Amino acid sequence: MEIIKAKTFFDGDTGVLKGDKISRSERRLKDMEGIFTDKDAYERMPPDTLVYKVEVHEAVKDIPGGLYFGVSHVYPGRVGHEYFMTKGHFHARRDTAEYYWGITGHGVLLFMDEKRTVWAEEIIPGSLHYIPGNIAHRLINSGDSELTVGACWPSDAGHDYTTIVNAGFSARILEKNGRPEIHF
Repeated sequence: MEIIKAKTFFDGDTGVLKGDKISRSERRLKDMEGIFTDKDAYERMPPDTLVYKVEVHEAVKDIPGGLYFGVSHVYPGRVGHEYFMTKGHFHARRDTAEYYWGITGHGVLLFMDEKRTVWAEEIIPGSLHYIPGNIAHRLINSGDSELTVGACWPSDAGHDYTTIVNAGFSARILEKNGRPEIHF
């Protein structure tokens, strides 16, 4: 039997994925309408500003027991006093969990349960974060360089962005005196 050559690669220093079965998506400010609270600051910024991108290795799709491996790259920046962030989501299959780990940069992982209780954890290179089922989650880049975070989750988990777009998170991470603070 012949050994098959590796076809997919993960750069542990940068978090970049290369090779087979990699999907990529980007979110620019124009894709984030209603996410940031300072509407005036949002309107003044160039709509094509890149906020974050996601790379996912999809060895399987939507199969019970399958896993996705992904990397989020959240760029530094703010809309008013609010840091650049991901849209945030629950999983469509609410009971599914996920792991995140810090690769580069500094940031915050914001959690919210279905009763809208929130809490947050600092993300730094090497930090590991377990996201239980039934919990919405959002990445926030509170640093001055790219925040890169790895993730692994069930391939049949799905994403529910609509709940967050309609109701938002019940707290925000804002810059105050050069530091991130949670605001309810």
